[in-house]
Amino acid sequence: MKRIMKTKISAFIVLFFIAIGVNAQIDRSQQPKPGPAPKITLQKPGEFKLDNGIEVLVVENHKLPRVSYSLRIDNPPIAEGNKAGVSSILAAMLGNGTTNIPKDEFNDEIDFLGANLSFGSSSAFASGLAKYGDRILELMADAAINPLLTEEEFQKEKEKAIEGIKADEKSVDAAAGRVGSALSYGSKHPYGEFVTEETLKNIEFADVLAFYDKYFNPNNAYLVVVGDVDIADIERKIKTYFSPWKKAAGTTMTLPKVNPNVQYTQINFVDMPNAVQSNISLTNNVDLKMKDEDYHAVLITNKILGGGFNSYLNMNLREEHGYTYGARSNVGTSRYGASRFTAGAAVRNMVTDSAVVETLKEINRIKTEPVAADALANAKAKYVGDFVLALERPQTIASYALNIKLNDLPDDFYSKYLEKINAVSADDVNRVANKYFKTENARIVVVGKGSEVLENLEKTGIPIMYYDKYANKTEKPNYDVDVPEGVDVSTVINKYFEAVGGKSKIDATKSILVSYEASAMGATIVSEEKRIDGKASQSISMNGNVMMAVVMTKDKVTMNKNPLPENMANDMQTLSGLFPELNILNSEKAKFTGVEAVDGKDAYKIEVPGEVITLTYFYDVESGLKVKEIQTTNMQGQTQSQETFLKDYQEFGGLKFPGVRSGTQMGQVIEFKLKEVKIDEGVSDADFD
Repeated sequence: MKRIMKTKISAFIVLFFIAIGVNAQIDRSQQPKPGPAPKITLQKPGEFKLDNGIEVLVVENHKLPRVSYSLRIDNPPIAEGNKAGVSSILAAMLGNGTTNIPKDEFNDEIDFLGANLSFGSSSAFASGLAKYGDRILELMADAAINPLLTEEEFQKEKEKAIEGIKADEKSVDAAAGRVGSALSYGSKHPYGEFVTEETLKNIEFADVLAFYDKYFNPNNAYLVVVGDVDIADIERKIKTYFSPWKKAAGTTMTLPKVNPNVQYTQINFVDMPNAVQSNISLTNNVDLKMKDEDYHAVLITNKILGGGFNSYLNMNLREEHGYTYGARSNVGTSRYGASRFTAGAAVRNMVTDSAVVETLKEINRIKTEPVAADALANAKAKYVGDFVLALERPQTIASYALNIKLNDLPDDFYSKYLEKINAVSADDVNRVANKYFKTENARIVVVGKGSEVLENLEKTGIPIMYYDKYANKTEKPNYDVDVPEGVDVSTVINKYFEAVGGKSKIDATKSILVSYEASAMGATIVSEEKRIDGKASQSISMNGNVMMAVVMTKDKVTMNKNPLPENMANDMQTLSGLFPELNILNSEKAKFTGVEAVDGKDAYKIEVPGEVITLTYFYDVESGLKVKEIQTTNMQGQTQSQETFLKDYQEFGGLKFPGVRSGTQMGQVIEFKLKEVKIDEGVSDADFD
């Protein structure tokens, strides 16, 4: 009996302490104290150095039969001046054969080995199965030391680069990045200069060869090997393949000083009339290095401000106000004293001014208010988790070892990394926010549609400076255009009808079939339109396979035979019938919105706003012909815009049609050329079923 009682008492005591433990776990009145940081023990890579200066780091990992080789030439930032783009052309040419192996044979062998091989203007990477590692290393070395650089490849890559610049001509994001860097660092600084069509045209084949000779050499090279290798064996092979690489004459470069931060907060505005969203970026220069005492505190502070989904900026601009799909901030580091703090988002035109105000509000908040304990703990936990997870990858070990060398870090930098992350306090957050987030000396670079956003931006009271999309200072845009008296939607559309053949000819037309053809991404793309009164269809095919088919009637609109939402279908009704202009002429929504330049010539602008889709058409003032179309789609808070330019009109059966329709798709300019026109034939009611 006593034994039973003793057992019950013991069980009661155990349950009592369990209950205390449970209560302690769910008591949220006290912030849990962080446990000690995990103890980090890093594998030390094997190291050796070649006589020509290449330093090699080897991380042996035998879990998988794979190996990778990463070559990095540690050049300081290089200014390319009036030949900006020469390094990118060189990068595109490297790795396509050697003076010993023709291009096709070289690429075929890489494919046969199942290997990856890529080059930059000061780097290279190769990877594959360990059993082919010897040959992969040999091919990589041959491509680095004996590249096949030919005039023919140069011309091809130069033309591709120029086409890429043209494709970005209307890109708001490209302009924002270009202007932000140029204003912050200065257009003469390597971090501030940018590539243009003019600088690309200045580059000759000899410039690429000279750049390779001067900068692609082993003087400051590091080769990192990771994978299923033996260090003694790999050392012999690397010496065999890379020792022939000769040192070049040393070069000394003096970097220009970066532009100082501005004396007061200001908006630097770039007007882009095609913008359907504004790109906002608050920025100021910082001098932050990885070895600085503030480094870990800045990481945590930026994480809280704009480094994740739950950050101050994102919760305000996205979650609370719905201005954007995502708001972010970033703080760069640089051994050369040239880096930036940036914060911003892409937002709808109508809320551009509000987004600027709220961005400033959140940055000032982290500078003045103590950060909440849970926000600080969550930011630290994120870094701890990511850091520990990254250590599972052998490449991380090599990357950390190289970072220590390149950034002059103490040997225990990464073993103490989490300890320093967890040591960041709320006071540290306020301190470094005030030191590096200089709202009082910040540029707020805004790239957007001035006619829609400037009036409200001026109401913020923040001084506005004006720049073009190449960072040249300019005057405030003038939107008060003198429009000839009597010009309205009706006069513009009727002039267009006369320009394409006359209203009587259009009224007498029963059907139209028009097809265009383009070549892009290795495929032949055909766009075909069929039109009759009140109905239209369009199909897009690639290499003969129909990818998309849209049918519009008065009752419904389908895409690939699936009905579209009613609000979208209603907006698309404008596009149905023989000519959309017939619908515009009778539309109560259509409005004449002024004159804008299209390819240097004035054009009348007519807008047909819709709930989901807004159509904007431009008609040449002189000829009356339609020269540009913009279709803007707003769905679920996201805005997309597609521009099409129309030119080289040709006459068929008394009516004129654009001989060329060109636009940008996936960063590439695609030019559709008129293939066929049929009037009053080739179209039947069955085409719209």
